This record gives sequence, C-alpha cells and structure tokens, in this order.
Amino acid sequence: MGVESDVLGESAIMLKVCNDWPREAFTEELVSGKYWQDFTVNAKAASAELWRVKDMAEAKEKLEGLMESLKVKKTVAVGGEELPSLNYLYDELSQAGHEIYTDKFDIARQASQADLGISVAEFGVGETGSVCVDTYAFESRVVGMLPPVHVVFLDPAYMVKDVETAFEVIAKVYKEGYMGFITGPSRTADIERVLSLGVHGPSRFIVMAVEQGLERQVH
Repeated sequence: MGVESDVLGESAIMLKVCNDWPREAFTEELVSGKYWQDFTVNAKAASAELWRVKDMAEAKEKLEGLMESLKVKKTVAVGGEELPSLNYLYDELSQAGHEIYTDKFDIARQASQADLGISVAEFGVGETGSVCVDTYAFESRVVGMLPPVHVVFLDPAYMVKDVETAFEVIAKVYKEGYMGFITGPSRTADIERVLSLGVHGPSRFIVMAVEQGLERQVH
C-alpha cells in the first residue's frame, strides 16, 4: 500500500511526524500482544512462516541456519540504524563471512541479485495476518520486493486488532509518505488461474518474532 504525497510546485513532500513508532505512536488501547494468536492463524493461512524466538541470539541461530540451507551468497538488510541489536547482528554475520549489504547505495546496486532480504515490521495486524513495514526509504522497499526470500523482524507485543486500528497508528506517524502491508509471500493466479508464489516478489516470507532485544535507539 503506497500513500502518495501531495505535490507542491514541482516537488513532492514525504513527511514523517515521528521516527520512534513505539514511544510516540503506540498506546495500550491500540497496540497489544493479545492479538498475537489472531495474527498467527491468519499469517499462516496466507502462507507466511512464523519463527518466534526468545532473543537475538536465538534469532541469529535461526537466521544462520536459513542462510546455510539456502546457500545464500548475498543479503541486503535494513533496520540496523534504528535497532542496535539488529545492527550488531548484521556486523556478526559480516564478520562470519556472509556477504551482507546495509548501506543504502550498496542495497540499490545489489538488491536485484540478492538471495535474501531482511527488514523490520513496525507491528502486525491480527485481523489479516499482515505486517506493517515502514517503506519511507527506497532501500526498505527494494529489500522486501526483489530478493526471493524476505525475513522481517517483529516484536510480537506490537500487534493491532484490525486494519482500521492500523491506520489509526499510521496516522500518528505519517502526514505523507509510503507504507507497506505484507501478507504472506507474493502470490498470483493470473497464469491459467493456478495459484503461484513468488512471481511478483518473494516466494518465501518469514516473520522472525523476537520476544526480547528489539529495543530501538532513542534519539
């Protein structure tokens, strides 16, 4: 879902009202982990894979196992600037010999050849099993669209009941800009009415739900 900005003269404005979603936009009335079970049922129904882990150490283990099984050569990843623990994970993977690109210019060059994309979801939607991804930056969009496998890190406590509530939260963050709702892997039935995965985007979509350690860097 793209929300196009208004055009003033010859330039378009993309304005975020705040950058720290949990601190500035989440309230107990809107966001709660009690919608996790609904999210789980609906996300799995949409062919998403859910990996719930205790902390970033377990997340790293799962991620390295995935990279090994897929024989991943190139990875493009975002979210490290906001999440110190994720940035540390990227550094560890790089030091271990994995070819991982986090710079926005490198991502722009490498995304179309990457085997794996990693990003961060702001929250999940219980009603649809979707995750809401902040795609304000170009690199955040291509990481989730071009590689054949997309892993999204998510705090399972950050859940909203339905799409209507999701827009209430988004309205606290954006005046104009781009947002994305991802519901499972890419799918189409355009080819002889047969459901196919991965034609217009990733064929695998994995939600890495981390219970502890995804705290944001407070500016």
